[in-house]
Amino acid sequence: MEELEAAGLGAHYANHDRALFYENAGGVPFTATYIQAKGDPIADLYEDIAAEEKARATYQWLIDMTDDVDIQDGLKYLREREVVHSLRFREAVEILKEEQGRKKFF
Repeated sequence: MEELEAAGLGAHYANHDRALFYENAGGVPFTATYIQAKGDPIADLYEDIAAEEKARATYQWLIDMTDDVDIQDGLKYLREREVVHSLRFREAVEILKEEQGRKKFF
């Protein structure tokens, strides 16, 4: 318990024991309002791209904050994963743009 309190997690432990409780770095709990969905596949993919780019920027910020090479290596891996996700979503947008005007026969 002392370690949790020293880490600033005393209130979390008191409220949730050892259970996961999703919150941001400021301690604000996750809500469904974070989920952006319009119902249009292209618009939703652009939201996904934006989320990946925000994550990439966060990892870069964290990389810049530390001089520990091992931590940087792990963060660089995570940053590059976000780049790949963004590229795949961009590819999906282009596929949808090509296909959206075509007549479908079933």
